[in-house]
Order: sequence, then C-alpha cells, then structure tokens
Amino acid sequence: MVTACTLKHCAGKEYYCSLELTLQVIGGKWKPIILWRLGQDGTLRFSELRRIMPNITQKMLTQQLRELESDGVLHREVYPQVPPRVEYSLTELGRSVLPVLSEMCKWGHAFEARHGTSDTGLTTRAAAPANGGGPGDDMDMAVGEV
Repeated sequence: MVTACTLKHCAGKEYYCSLELTLQVIGGKWKPIILWRLGQDGTLRFSELRRIMPNITQKMLTQQLRELESDGVLHREVYPQVPPRVEYSLTELGRSVLPVLSEMCKWGHAFEARHGTSDTGLTTRAAAPANGGGPGDDMDMAVGEV
C-alpha cells in the first residue's frame, strides 16, 4: 500500500518529499550549471559566470545567484572598491551537491552515447577545470542546451 506524503516546510519552502525540496533548491536550467562551474573553477566573478554561460541573461543570472545564496548554497563576497567587485564561491553545503551533479553529467554522457549527437556548430566547451578535471568533469555547454 502506498502512503501519501504530507506537506512539509523547510527554509521557507513547501514540499511533499525530499526530492521535491532538492529540486526547489538546485533544480532548473541554470542552477546546476552555476554550481558545477563554481565547483570546477572555484571562486568566480559575475562577469566570468556570464562568459561561461553565454545564453543566460543578466537578470536570470542575478536571480539564480540570489536564490542560491539565500538557500546557503553559495557565498557572495563584496569587496568595497570602485567599481565594486563581487565574487561567488560554494559553501560547504554547495560543495556537497557536486557528487550528485557529477553523476548527472555521467548520465548525460551515457544518454548522448546511446542516442547520438547532432553538432549544430553552436557548441562551445568551457575552459578546462582548475582542478585538472576527470571523467565527467567537462560538462559540455551547448548554446541553449543544458
């Protein structure tokens, strides 16, 4: 017999199961990529994130970064200088999701291998990871694709 889930509340979010909560915090088109890049490249400035993700709008990147910061997944450091410099890095909580994203990347590679790819000439590859990378560390970035 299947038991119905009950409505829960955590960190200002309503959800019925922990997977739903997880997707509210790290789900969507851009958050996993933001987290992955910060995990691979370390601390990044806003403009560096925009370069890595050419299809995200400034407004959307700002919104996603604010949500991730609000949920305690990333840290925003503002340096008091002119012009202001803002850097983003993962918190311990943010780093804890990297193994999940790595497995998702591996799954994507397996899906790609099974179904093939169609190169439209729009694919770009982000710079090599600062940590030297490894299997699944090269999350491909295709324009308009996640």
